[in-house]
Amino acid sequence: MPPQAAVVLSGSVPPLAEPYFARPETGPDLVRGLQPGQVVVLTDGEPSATGPAGQGGTGKTQLAVELAHAVWQAGAAEVLVWARGASRESILTGFAAAAQAVGAGGLTMAAAANSGEAAAGRFVAWLASTRRPWLLIIDDLVQASDLDGLWPAGPAGQVVLTTRLPGAKIGRDARIVPVSGFSRRESLGYLNARLNAYPDQRIEALDLAADLNGLPLALAQAAAVMVTYERDCRDYRAQFAQRRDDMAAAPVRDVSPAVLATWSMACECAHGLAPSGLAWPALALAAMLDQHGIPGDVLTSPAACGYIIGQPSTADGADQNIVRRAIGNLAKTGLVTVDPGSAVRTIRMHASTRAAVRAFIPQAELEQVILAAADALTESWPDSASGDAQLDQAMRDCTAALREVDSAPLWKSEAHPLLLRTGASFDSSGLTDAAIAYWQATLATSARLLGPAHPDTVTARDRLGRSYERAGRADEAVMLFASALTDRERNLGQDHPDTIAARARLAHAYAGAGQPEAVPAYERTVADSDRMLGPGHGGTLSARAGLSGAYLAAGRTQDAVRTSQMLATDAERLLGAMDPTTLAARATLAQAFAAAGQSKDAIDQHKRVLAAQEQTLGRDHPDAITARADLASALLRAGKAKDAIAQAEQVLAAREGIMGPDNLNTIVARADLAFAYQTAGQLREAIPAYELTLAARERVQGPAHPDTRAARTHLAAACQQAGRLADAIAHYERALADAERAQGPGDTETVTGRCTLATALLAAGRTVDAVTVLRQAKADCEQYLGPEHPLTRTVGENLRAALTA
Repeated sequence: MPPQAAVVLSGSVPPLAEPYFARPETGPDLVRGLQPGQVVVLTDGEPSATGPAGQGGTGKTQLAVELAHAVWQAGAAEVLVWARGASRESILTGFAAAAQAVGAGGLTMAAAANSGEAAAGRFVAWLASTRRPWLLIIDDLVQASDLDGLWPAGPAGQVVLTTRLPGAKIGRDARIVPVSGFSRRESLGYLNARLNAYPDQRIEALDLAADLNGLPLALAQAAAVMVTYERDCRDYRAQFAQRRDDMAAAPVRDVSPAVLATWSMACECAHGLAPSGLAWPALALAAMLDQHGIPGDVLTSPAACGYIIGQPSTADGADQNIVRRAIGNLAKTGLVTVDPGSAVRTIRMHASTRAAVRAFIPQAELEQVILAAADALTESWPDSASGDAQLDQAMRDCTAALREVDSAPLWKSEAHPLLLRTGASFDSSGLTDAAIAYWQATLATSARLLGPAHPDTVTARDRLGRSYERAGRADEAVMLFASALTDRERNLGQDHPDTIAARARLAHAYAGAGQPEAVPAYERTVADSDRMLGPGHGGTLSARAGLSGAYLAAGRTQDAVRTSQMLATDAERLLGAMDPTTLAARATLAQAFAAAGQSKDAIDQHKRVLAAQEQTLGRDHPDAITARADLASALLRAGKAKDAIAQAEQVLAAREGIMGPDNLNTIVARADLAFAYQTAGQLREAIPAYELTLAARERVQGPAHPDTRAARTHLAAACQQAGRLADAIAHYERALADAERAQGPGDTETVTGRCTLATALLAAGRTVDAVTVLRQAKADCEQYLGPEHPLTRTVGENLRAALTA
């Protein structure tokens, strides 16, 4: 699709079928019939002998593709998002990418990936509040529950779902549109358009359409074979009838004999095309992977080329060209579709075609094709630092499809590298729930098949612990790492490098859980690592950095200053002044100086970090911008508001210029600048900045989000400080109402909101109203928190002061 300047596109929209045939009779007019705020669900029509329930192939996805292309070409929506519904993880990934595209994500694509679930939630909030016209298409929703907490809705947009689920299972207020096969007229029109080699080629076309019940998938495969062989409908029907009878007892669930017949005839046709004999292995390999799209590099990797050609391959140009021709033959006969414009979802295969191929692979060959597919995925999957969330999702989908066939070959003697790479992808994508579930299952399987002490089992346990940490489940991480350390000490001894590394992970988990055991654990780790590995070893430097952070968290500021100073000096000597380890040590040292009240030293360290980041990465790099923001905060804490404002203004300008005004990091930068203005007493500048912050929060995160409520409260406080009491009271009242609605009357945010509202009312001379508000706050505190709660006592004191005012 050609780009339109006014349209934001997120996701990989499949191409229109070649050739594409419009459906004036059976296709819903989604272009003109879809209304703002509406959800349309395209489901399969009534089951038939040709199209049993669950088979699909009625053209739902193509109708959605037609809509997407029409909207894109016309610029009818400002935001167009295509997401896959095959799993909750694929929905989260699609929504997170969309959040980034519309400015509701993180600082960079990699940053958005590190909080995929949170970014997806921000996108749903954005849909609900934005005024920009949008269209969201979720293709092939497998389970309605995968949208729990993610259901998209908003007055400015439309949602289209395609699914093989019955409409009743969607469980939402949606317009259900059953999609059956072509009508007789459409079927005849389709065959007439494709069969034009000679006049008699279309004889009995209408009868063939009836044989196939107008199913678009079957018609496409049948037409492809007739075009390739220049056969007529009569001849095709004769062979089709025999083949359909042969397939009547085929063990393929949810695929009709008629579709199996057209599929098998297309396979034979493709297999005979030059390079002959390669279509079947190419089809078998593709059938192991995700039907919604296989990255092109996977099927042209050395492992894939070797399997398809039948001999070891380095995937040089000649072998890759042969494989591409074999895949081209599959596309020519309607067995796959190829989208050369997408490197992520290049080859697609319909679910019924994939089911048929899998069912007919001889059992003796199954392990070979599974391992070839696993090797191909491993060879073509970039490392986790690539930052391509859409590619990672496609590779995870392909891995899940492969494991669905049979995962046993991937566990012979050891875990296939693909299994560990997949788990690492969940971690790096910020899909914490999925990562935990994956590593739990992998750990259980590895322990059962390989034993609890096997290196792969140990790796899976460590990865699970790290996933617990990322998810904020610190106590579970501590328990897991403590158990792992005990095993390492028993099996390897106290001084083994793996034991030292296990103790470092436990120390990190202690720190994450805020437990005091972090300090002695890090001290022991530093001593052991220094003694056994040496002072310049990466593990030693990392442990020393952790110890400095643990001292700081424990309030031992002088110890934190001492250790971080020593680490910064040693890291600079060993690694250089610009090394990330050195800069991280200086950043920790700056925090330690600030905690110790040594503001000048803290500022000096922040300046050194900033200068180094800008020199090595450039002024506009995210890390350099973050370093400048840290410097601004340090200046403000030191009472140097004017200097802090100058730095904060540069941070805002950089983030807004690179990310746009609605990026969350830009919004944070504007809020920080507003606070700096307020601290400096520049209320004429602070209030407009707070107003812009609040407006952006409402657009991006929605009016009910906690960050939006906080932004409104900050604006109210600035208005109160400026003497604009009417505005302050209005904002306090709105923030209080939102908090009570979201959190309830007994939540501390709600109670605090009543108290701040009361202070503004008192300042405005509205003592009676202030007393009424405080009495309500006191009653709520006593009911929900108890009479002895510190907040209850504070509210009581405020009430007594108001009564005597």
